[in-house]
Amino acid sequence: MQTATDSLPVSNDIQRAPLLQVSQIETDIGGSRILRGVTLEVRTGELVALMGRNGVGKTTTLRSITGIRPIRAGSITLAGQRIDKLSIDARARAGIGYVPQGRDIFPHLTIEENLRVGLVVHGRKGADARDALDRVFTLFPVLKEMLSRKGGVLSGGQQQQLAIGRALLTNPKLLILDEPTEGIQPSIIDQIGDTLKKLKVEGLNRNYAEEVQHAIAELKTEGKLAILLVEQYVDFCREIADRFYAMDRGVVTISGPISSLTDDVVKAHLQV
Repeated sequence: MQTATDSLPVSNDIQRAPLLQVSQIETDIGGSRILRGVTLEVRTGELVALMGRNGVGKTTTLRSITGIRPIRAGSITLAGQRIDKLSIDARARAGIGYVPQGRDIFPHLTIEENLRVGLVVHGRKGADARDALDRVFTLFPVLKEMLSRKGGVLSGGQQQQLAIGRALLTNPKLLILDEPTEGIQPSIIDQIGDTLKKLKVEGLNRNYAEEVQHAIAELKTEGKLAILLVEQYVDFCREIADRFYAMDRGVVTISGPISSLTDDVVKAHLQV
């Protein structure tokens, strides 16, 4: 079994320079050390799953990347630039889109108002805003059908689609998702999985959208996105991820291509 200093072989098709590099970060909460030297990376066009039992530091890792939790040691770079000293909003402007656990939509605003918040905050107007909304509606048609419905009355799956759609309106380079399948019925999980597989593909076009229901025709002009996903649903990760990292007690204990996420690895590193 591989240790925290080892990793399973990475497939040859993922050899691009990392978009996100997290190097030996340490993070404290309330005086307690939560992260103890976490290292990981994500490349453009790649979906990486960050996995582990409850309480091992997965969400703290995401919050450290986004700036919600300051790190005490280590470094975080995005597209080659250090971001670990930047504010939360500066990291978002640098290209990080974040969908937290619980989604954090505005329950008293309509779907349309929730989406427009994302546009306004990032200064997207006119044709650019319309094109961005069209991409989201192609990705999640249900949102267009329910524009006047308030966020607080949506089902869990609908709220998750709204949260992802709003994050995409920020035109991110890196999309970070924390437990996107939590509390969602299986049919919606499958739909989100199909969507994420399309989002990570380079150069998306209308032909891809026609192949998978609810897929996006064209996410953005260059059609490139990196995705970092925290998820405990193993089958979901096996279906959509390129690589995985497993954590325990604030460190990465094993990593590798998703094909190496065997039942033995799951039993040793992920099961309670």
